[in-house]
Amino acid sequence: MHLRVVGSSPAWPNPGGACSGYLVDEELLLDCGPGVLAKLREQEQWPTAGAIAITHLHLDHWGDLVPWVWGALYGPGRELPRPRLLLPPGTREVLRPLLGRLGTELMLESVFDVEEYESGRPVDVNGLRLTPLPVVHYALQAFGFRVEGSKTLAYSGDTAPCEPLVELARDADLFVCEATLDDPNEGERRGHLTYEEARSAHERAGARRLLLTHRPYERPLPSEYELASDGLELDF
Repeated sequence: MHLRVVGSSPAWPNPGGACSGYLVDEELLLDCGPGVLAKLREQEQWPTAGAIAITHLHLDHWGDLVPWVWGALYGPGRELPRPRLLLPPGTREVLRPLLGRLGTELMLESVFDVEEYESGRPVDVNGLRLTPLPVVHYALQAFGFRVEGSKTLAYSGDTAPCEPLVELARDADLFVCEATLDDPNEGERRGHLTYEEARSAHERAGARRLLLTHRPYERPLPSEYELASDGLELDF
């Protein structure tokens, strides 16, 4: 299985970086935050991934779907097949008023084959099996993804410590896990992990390799941790 880290920044971009975007086997894009589309276009005129799956509705995880629409309608994506767009339950109803102000309420449907996944129900995506599992991210509905093909990839999305995260990463070959915080008491509500908490989830899950991500540039990691960077490619 092949992973390309397109964007690895937290809610604000690291210098020269893009927000969340992870391309699996060049076919399935996990999240599509600001800057991801531009990074993808450095590799090909317009992205040809067959599917995009979104973990939750914070803008740093889906914001580049909007410029994707314009490029697919009027730009270099016009002649390409429509990608599948896999969204959390209830997303279309939530986003339509906002999208109506940005363009039209059905702008996503104009260029994507839009589906809403169900928690815990696997979805077959171009030879890969994606299972969304709920995680804890403030009061927002949020999911992590388990992607199974020749190997197993677990992707935390954004999450506080929780038991579903451990199950998400159970025996995975690669666990891509956010590690935004240094202080577990940062903020009134929990929505993110420290790197120690990410490592604890990794160890409890028995995952083989831990790759931390969604980490602010201003918060360096101890040298024993492996940190994602934009453009990193892994075969595992």
